[in-house]
Formats: sequence, structure tokens, C-alpha cells
Amino acid sequence: MDPENNQQTIFEELNAQTGVLGWQELVKHFARGVLVNVDPELDLVKVAHSMSTDNTEQIQQWLERGTVRRATDDDARQWNEDTPQFWSVVVAPWVLIQKQGSAKELH
Repeated sequence: MDPENNQQTIFEELNAQTGVLGWQELVKHFARGVLVNVDPELDLVKVAHSMSTDNTEQIQQWLERGTVRRATDDDARQWNEDTPQFWSVVVAPWVLIQKQGSAKELH
């Protein structure tokens, strides 16, 4: 398989593995320190692809801008209040999440 097709296959597999999860389903991952918060301005699957292919230059840029970062205690407190939904995908050992909206906003 040529590298370009391999990259496309990885992207498609990650896209197929995304799903919507509620905060309560993610708490255990937060407790393990593996929850990565992805800013809504970014494409979650592209971030996952960059992580899975070790694109350190791109990841470093996002980290420096704060658009990709580990979830914080302040995030968790807010999410406990708002009970948001998240798009999520696993790039072991990380669980990448992108906030979609709170249960309050969706009702």
C-alpha cells in the first residue's frame, strides 16, 4: 500500500470510530489523565489523524495555541454542571473530545 492510500485509510478508520458521548461516560478517562480537549474550530478527525501518525510539528502548534490540550479540573467542574455531549475518538492512550453542547442547550 502506498503511503498516501495508507494515510487515507487511517483517516477513514478514525472517522468511522468517532461517536457522541456524554460527560458521565468520559469521567473515568478524565480521572486517568488521558482526556484531550480539541477546540471546536479544529476538525476532530484531523487532530486524531495527526496524533496517530505522530505529526509532532502540527500537534506542537495546536498545543502552543491551546486549541488541543488536556482536559483540566476546571473543565471537569464546568462539564459536571452543564452535562455536555462530546464528539470523541480514541487514539490510544488518548481519548480526544470536542464539546458539542450541553444537555440543557439540546432540550
